[in-house]
Amino acid sequence: MSKPVVLIAEELSPATIDALGPDFEIRHVDGADRGLLLPALADVDAVLIRSATKMDAEAIAAAPSLKVIARAGVGLDNVDIKSATAAGVMVVNAPTSNIISAAELTVGHILSLARHIPAAHASLAAGAWKRSSFTGTELFEKTVGIIGLGRIGALIAARLQAFGVSVIAYDPYVTPARAQQLGVQLRELDDLLRESDFVTIHMPKTPETTGMIGAEQFAIMKPTAYVVNVARGGLIDEAALHAALTTGEIAGAGLDVFTSEPPKPDGTAFPLLELPNVVVTPHLGASTDEAQEKAGVSVARSVKLALEGDLVPDAVNVAGGIIDPFVRPGIALVEQLGQIFTGLATSALTSLDIEVRGELAEYDVSVYKLAALKGIFTNIVSEKVSYVNAPLFAEQRGIETRLVVEAESPLYRNITILRGTLADGSELTVSGTLAGTRMVPKVVGINGYELEVPIERHHVVMRYADRPGIVAIYGQKLGEAGINIESLQVARPDASGRALSVLTVSSPVPDEILEQMREAVAGDIFRQIELTED
Repeated sequence: MSKPVVLIAEELSPATIDALGPDFEIRHVDGADRGLLLPALADVDAVLIRSATKMDAEAIAAAPSLKVIARAGVGLDNVDIKSATAAGVMVVNAPTSNIISAAELTVGHILSLARHIPAAHASLAAGAWKRSSFTGTELFEKTVGIIGLGRIGALIAARLQAFGVSVIAYDPYVTPARAQQLGVQLRELDDLLRESDFVTIHMPKTPETTGMIGAEQFAIMKPTAYVVNVARGGLIDEAALHAALTTGEIAGAGLDVFTSEPPKPDGTAFPLLELPNVVVTPHLGASTDEAQEKAGVSVARSVKLALEGDLVPDAVNVAGGIIDPFVRPGIALVEQLGQIFTGLATSALTSLDIEVRGELAEYDVSVYKLAALKGIFTNIVSEKVSYVNAPLFAEQRGIETRLVVEAESPLYRNITILRGTLADGSELTVSGTLAGTRMVPKVVGINGYELEVPIERHHVVMRYADRPGIVAIYGQKLGEAGINIESLQVARPDASGRALSVLTVSSPVPDEILEQMREAVAGDIFRQIELTED
């Protein structure tokens, strides 16, 4: 078999290649060149990018085999997550790879502003000795306001406290208890801006946060205050910042990120570069050897997991996360149950319960919901189905899904039941378990009938009025067609006297043979199930 193809579209650390290992075909392309990128995507399974490569709808459409987009960094502004999700493509990043580097750069900007380090260096390098022109301010006993007390904000708080500053923060999602644990006092945003000598912003860029620091906010800050942004360009209104800096509303700014990168002469960021009270760096938040290596290695590991069919903790467009080893073997079983469910359904699914019973109740089994939906849609939609877009297919069809977890399981150590309501008003249930030390996947129940059938590629399920000689009738039909019955199990008849038989056959049964069998045994349920392998 050919190896999965991983396309590296930007320069990454050698450790990234090492982390991928020998199981992949590695290709390289200049992802910033669309003319080279689009044809290079034609047969790739994964693409690794940084910030210069745009994986938009066009690029995703050019990659029909694509399974994962991996961004070796934190931000995902250059990835169309909606298009990727619709195409069943997993998007992963390295959310913790640069947090120390970004926190340290923030502290560097604060110190540079407080002591005028860049301007003093430029002056001395030009031959001047102007000590009195660069009198600064101490951080000791100043107030630093952190907007966004997430992982980076918390690291900054810890580092700045060593300078003897008072740290306050605005974050509507952080509890007072957590803030107290970090040695930080929470404030409303306006109060933080009024009190702070230095303000640093660490928020994600969303429609709500874009431009969140603008003219109104600068107006309430101290005229001696400084603002720092090493998070995302656009969180600060650049035109309003220029006005505040030139009129003396605030003392200065430290910027590592901009609305347009690099800043364009006709853009709002470009005039900021000419101001003497602004310290700028060219988006260096993740530009350390350590951060680059951590980011590359992190996404390489994610790519390996994704191409092996696993869920990835750092995937941004799929629920799940880290899967316990006790839970993992059941994922394939639940996918198979989903395919069997679809094969038995007589009309469209309207609601689905995924019931997990037994010892598994003590674990996080949320992945089973994704696995069930992936199995259900595998053979009924034309698009490629994955853990990523299976919930989207359910949402588009108005299918209500629910995960039910209970410890009680009288018959089996663990059992998973798919219980669905169909559009014709009927209910369908399919149950399965992993049996024995070899954990053989088995169907153990269909619509109340109890059985134990190892799951194989081809099955025929039929229900009929139980009477002697039935097996001989359909056995003869299959024999005449050259199809071997590899195993057979007949469940006990229900109250109506109808029995359920599940055959495992060597190959698909032609439709005309199935119809002859159904007529011969007068079956009211007669379905062929062919499982699709990834």
